[in-house]
Amino acid sequence: MIEQDLNDALIWIERPYEEGAVELLEQIVPDVEPTRATLTITALGLYEASIDGAKVGEAMLAPGYTYYPHDLRYQSYDVTSMLHPGSHLCVLLAQGWYCGRFGCDNKTQLYGSAPSVAWLLDIEGEDGSVHRLTSADDSVRAKVSPYDYAGLYDGEIYWAEGASEKRPQTPEVVQPSRSACHLPDNLVASRTEVRLHETIDPISVTEHGQVTILDFGQNMAAVIEIDPTLVSSDCITIRHGEILDEDGNLYTRNLRRAKATIVYHKGSEHEIWRPRFTYMGFRFVELSGSAYRPGMLRARPIHTSMDQTGRFSSGHEGLNRLYMNQIWSQRSNYVGIPTDCPQRDERQGYTGDAHVFALTASYNYDVRAFMNEFLCDIRMTQLDNSEGYVGPIAPATGPTGVGFITMQGWGSADTIIPWMLYEQYGDDSALRMQYPSMLAHTDCELAHAGEGGLWLAPNLGDWLAPGVDVAWAAQHSAPVSNAFLIRDLDLTARAARYLGNSADAKRLEAAAARCRAAYRDSFLTPDGRMTDGYQGALVLALNYVIEQGPAWEATFSQLVEDVETHGLRTGFFSTEHLLGLLADNGEARLAYDLLLQDGCPGWMYQVRKGATTIWERWDAIRPDGSVNEDQTSEQSSENMVSFNHYAFGSVGAFLYRHILGIAPIEPGYRRVRIEPRVDRRLGHAQGEFRSVAGDIRVSWDLERSEATLDVELPVSGEVLVPDGSRHAVGAGSHHFTFEFEPADRLQ
Repeated sequence: MIEQDLNDALIWIERPYEEGAVELLEQIVPDVEPTRATLTITALGLYEASIDGAKVGEAMLAPGYTYYPHDLRYQSYDVTSMLHPGSHLCVLLAQGWYCGRFGCDNKTQLYGSAPSVAWLLDIEGEDGSVHRLTSADDSVRAKVSPYDYAGLYDGEIYWAEGASEKRPQTPEVVQPSRSACHLPDNLVASRTEVRLHETIDPISVTEHGQVTILDFGQNMAAVIEIDPTLVSSDCITIRHGEILDEDGNLYTRNLRRAKATIVYHKGSEHEIWRPRFTYMGFRFVELSGSAYRPGMLRARPIHTSMDQTGRFSSGHEGLNRLYMNQIWSQRSNYVGIPTDCPQRDERQGYTGDAHVFALTASYNYDVRAFMNEFLCDIRMTQLDNSEGYVGPIAPATGPTGVGFITMQGWGSADTIIPWMLYEQYGDDSALRMQYPSMLAHTDCELAHAGEGGLWLAPNLGDWLAPGVDVAWAAQHSAPVSNAFLIRDLDLTARAARYLGNSADAKRLEAAAARCRAAYRDSFLTPDGRMTDGYQGALVLALNYVIEQGPAWEATFSQLVEDVETHGLRTGFFSTEHLLGLLADNGEARLAYDLLLQDGCPGWMYQVRKGATTIWERWDAIRPDGSVNEDQTSEQSSENMVSFNHYAFGSVGAFLYRHILGIAPIEPGYRRVRIEPRVDRRLGHAQGEFRSVAGDIRVSWDLERSEATLDVELPVSGEVLVPDGSRHAVGAGSHHFTFEFEPADRLQ
């Protein structure tokens, strides 16, 4: 088996640990003219393979980040056209997530003491014989690495060929040996790849004292490519940042301990060079050491390669910019795993961020393979938690158990994402694969809720709701914690019913009923209003807990009153649902008011302040232009102000599902409902969603003498026209005209 063969070929360079070290290994191919050649390769760490100087494949940061104690992926490449008798196979091996500096604590050697690599090069000759070379062969030799340093957070220090005579110290060469490690049991072929994408030139170049500031016009996760023929000195330094300060300097305080710096020593190379084992989150770069020449530096966005499936535009330019902001935040944070941010010393797989954005993500891109790999990360991480709890980060970088009960709601990714995949794509494989994990997680939640059916441990609550102190949120977090407890029970019970596990279903349904009753008794007055009725708690109660009836109506009225009085006050968890909840219940105008108002907090506020991605905080830049930081404490908010965080971009689903009105009647869009919520402030809107059933297109226009709605469907379904009429339709194109007057009470 290939898995065992890779294990047998695992090698490392055994030397004292040095953070950021990169090894270079070389193997010369024998004199065989191949008719077919395949390179299969993996690493505990990061690798990049090349043959005769040409990179093998398009994957970046390979083999990808997984929970190494139990899980690893490998890649196979067809290298037939690259290979010739006497070719040189070179492999660079870096520490990456495996043992480089990583995680909130900035620790090294999180998963192991040193990186290891394994490869199999199968060469088929004209006579049908197969000659296999492996990394464990005696023909593999270590060479001098061109790197002084490579790390995910700090960047790279690289010496180009021909610059070595100026190098202060040449790294010692130690020959490889069999690794003392073993590859994880779950060793599988990767289904996704992180790749480089389009090339972006700077939109402005400004001399600023002794440095040059380049503005690429777009915040992104990317690397800078360098054209060495345009570098006029022996060494250049490139620093990265998302914004500039008030004096025009590169702002880097929000990077915390990440240096985000590239040092490039020029040699005799003429080929374009780029970092291999890092990436940065930035819009601006600071160049020092050389004058800038046009074409010298270009940005290359980096993200998991996925097919784009959604498009949206309207007559409101601010809304169009918001749409692109959430697209760019998805690209920037879908880098192997769904990260929180791409710039600071974090970039981890936060489960809560992932599930609130999952529906939006599934409209934007085909995320099936990406999300299935992330669900595997969740399952593998869960294996090291005897209680079965799913924590806030996968792959985990530390303890995974109920020590993280203060982050109740994050682990609901384990139940929410599989259901999203089933409903959006009609594929139940994720439900089937994840079901034991879902069951273990909900059983752990129930155990901590106890006989009373309430989760009472302090919690982070509706994270980063505006105007809410973290301590206050923790003291008032119980409605949020228990809403997710009930949501997890409901979804796992539904999965049990669907999969035919009736005993589990009955038990979970009974538990959900008990927890609902406890919720009503603890958090609702007799007339149905919430006693601790802050906006996020109201939204989650209405979506996850309270069943339709007088209590639901009373709580919804309470929500409307709160929105009218206070405006937008939702955090990470509740923002996803707020606008749709209003629009679906006679308050579409109010939903649009929130969407389009340009005061802080608000989406248009961020757009007005020049955002090109979604911010972590509603007020990451305050109305006076200052950055939301507090310099009085080591644990101050300056440690948490990202300008590229997709959680509040969950509003993207509202654009598809409510403004365009595209939703499935049956899983996988086997039947489709089109129910657009229109507003004159947009004038018109149009978009499409490439579902697994076919392309769905919707456009509406309120700017003509007659309002029009045009729909194109690949399957049958129903169309609810804004005038209130309902039409059963078949596959094909459909045109409707209507008279439009806002129906809700705030017209």
